[in-house]
Amino acid sequence: MKIGIVCYPTFGGSGVVATELGKALAKNGHKVHFITYSQPTRLDFFNENLFYHEVDLRSYPLFQYPPYELALASKMVDVVKHEGLELLHVHYAIPHASAAYMAKQILKETNINIPVITTLHGTDITLVGKDPSYEPVVTFSINKSDGVTAVSEDLRKDTLEHFDIYKHIEVIPNFIDLDRFKKQKKDHFKTAICPHGEKLLAHTSNFRKVKRVEDVIHVFNNVRKKIPAKLLLVGDGPERIKMEKLCRELGTCDDIRFLGKLEAVEEVLSVCDLFLMPSEKESFGLAALEAMACEVPVISSNAGGLPELNIDNLTGFTCNVGDVKDMTEKALFVLADENIQRFKDAALARAKEFDITNILPMYERFYQKIKDTQEQEKIKN
Repeated sequence: MKIGIVCYPTFGGSGVVATELGKALAKNGHKVHFITYSQPTRLDFFNENLFYHEVDLRSYPLFQYPPYELALASKMVDVVKHEGLELLHVHYAIPHASAAYMAKQILKETNINIPVITTLHGTDITLVGKDPSYEPVVTFSINKSDGVTAVSEDLRKDTLEHFDIYKHIEVIPNFIDLDRFKKQKKDHFKTAICPHGEKLLAHTSNFRKVKRVEDVIHVFNNVRKKIPAKLLLVGDGPERIKMEKLCRELGTCDDIRFLGKLEAVEEVLSVCDLFLMPSEKESFGLAALEAMACEVPVISSNAGGLPELNIDNLTGFTCNVGDVKDMTEKALFVLADENIQRFKDAALARAKEFDITNILPMYERFYQKIKDTQEQEKIKN
């Protein structure tokens, strides 16, 4: 199948999932064409079935901001026509779904009727989409998509609750590549960070307010008062400066390392004992899944889709948003020598359920279902 994938080419969850999905599809023999404004971060290997088409953004004095949605729609039309694409899969509703609808209508004028699948990832619905200035377009674009998927049951429910959606939403969860995300032998790194056998905690995110990184630091500070521990913070974002200031105020700077953005995050996770994700909202929790695949149990909030991934008292614990005391108690319980191994084993077992080899066929079946439906409608008309 010739598939066009439209996504944000960044470290964010939607971009990572879209890119990894495209790579897996290419390995499975599909021709995959990425259409976006720069090469996706994770599009880091050569495959004869992978192609990248850059959206040309030109600046004109008439426009205060470059009209990306129009440029994207035009590029989609061009790639569909000249590469013979059979399906467009757009990730993140804004502005990709609306641009795809525009491209679809333009293509119809040339007797090309290409199905469009929109995947909802989270903040495109829970944050941006609820903005009154975007809501009508988001609703329209979802309803006009030929197929719609969401990465968790919670996100599906949230979408149906806050938008007037009559389209069926298929839940296809996020996934993990267990060939990449697995525990690696990095004893030298662990010894360098924890020379006295301290427990090693970790958190990865884009350091936005919704991630509640301050809760991570407070939980860690409470843990280190009870047992020797270190914390690794992976990522960067608008809250980082405030978090560095908080560390100084708490006197935890010697035990916390800010590592910034890392591509090979699995190497860091391989030496960790516990992952903290106290987010205020999380549609799925991809970072937690990556940790679990590296045999790291998780203490998370019970927000959004996290309870669908992190099973309470099995792979870790879920706690109420902002309940630092409960998160601390649960963290200490998991880190206890008599408990930690069973949590690590369960985390890995749970991660295996989301192996890309299990999830990829779900997308392929959905693609075929949408294509078949469109063919049947074409025959009827």
